[in-house]
Amino acid sequence: MTTANTAIVIHAARDLRLEDRPVETPGPGQVAIAMEAGGICGSDLHYYQHGGIGTAIRVREPLVLGHEVSGRITALGDGVEGLTEGQLVAVSPSRPCRACKFCLSGQPNQCLNMRFYGSAMPFPHIQGAFRQHLVADASQCADATGLTAGEAAMAEPLAVCLHGMRQAGDLVGKSVLVTGCGPIGTLSILAARRAGADLVVATDLSDFTLGLARQVGADATVNMRSGDLEAYTADKGTFDVLFECSGAAPALAAAVPAMKPGGRIVQLGMGGDMTLPTQMMTAKELSHVGSFRFHPEFRTGVSLMQKGLIDVKPLITQTYPLADALTAFEAAGDRSRAMKAQINFTA
Repeated sequence: MTTANTAIVIHAARDLRLEDRPVETPGPGQVAIAMEAGGICGSDLHYYQHGGIGTAIRVREPLVLGHEVSGRITALGDGVEGLTEGQLVAVSPSRPCRACKFCLSGQPNQCLNMRFYGSAMPFPHIQGAFRQHLVADASQCADATGLTAGEAAMAEPLAVCLHGMRQAGDLVGKSVLVTGCGPIGTLSILAARRAGADLVVATDLSDFTLGLARQVGADATVNMRSGDLEAYTADKGTFDVLFECSGAAPALAAAVPAMKPGGRIVQLGMGGDMTLPTQMMTAKELSHVGSFRFHPEFRTGVSLMQKGLIDVKPLITQTYPLADALTAFEAAGDRSRAMKAQINFTA
């Protein structure tokens, strides 16, 4: 096996480097993967732009970034069945321990010993998957036959949104508001439509992202720089469900008046602590639930894409070779032209 294994490593805010990492050999139950595509997530951008997420999660040692990845299997460890060399797989970054009280109670996304790729939450940090060669557990690999590598790498953010749909409950015939039209917001529009939502309205501060929101199925969009949601506030509000995907307190505050009494807010965006309009939420008897990561939804997302039921291709707006990783990260942070920027590890 080749010894070249270039990885994308963050050392501190704006200190992104390409560094070599050892190539590992798969052990029992593991596979070796030649990475093909990796999507730059909002958390990757937080590490690059700010050196962490909020005040609690900070980069304290060099961290290989990346958790939205796909690649082709190059070697199988002992005991691996159902996978073959050369097979394209979407690689789930979710690696729960399967033994703690939350794993045993059916909440693997809350695992006490989670090893989620590219996370500075624990220390030592959990190194990520933005590297040319990765050894992963066979259980992490979902067959992505029929998809492009770029599509397969979208399985992770799609799984986040599918988990959010679970938190929302029945969406058939419901009116849905989506605040924040980055990848999670636009994928939430696609997922809500697939779950039976009737009216879908989306808000953002970027005309570019709002255009993509309409392209993937939003009935209407509002640029909150120049507009508001007043038209949806009559008779105590319009929306049954809010998917808050921005992580910004002003977006949530502006949305609450447009919510129906008894409505449900699903918090997907993570931008640090937020101040909530609790008095109005109380008066409207709104519920506010978090939605954190995913687990079984990963394979469901791959399957939905393979069946053509969810099309993520319009959301992949840029692809850069590994050598241009810094350019890719700069582009990914420009919401006037980027939705999902990806790295091509084979270029």
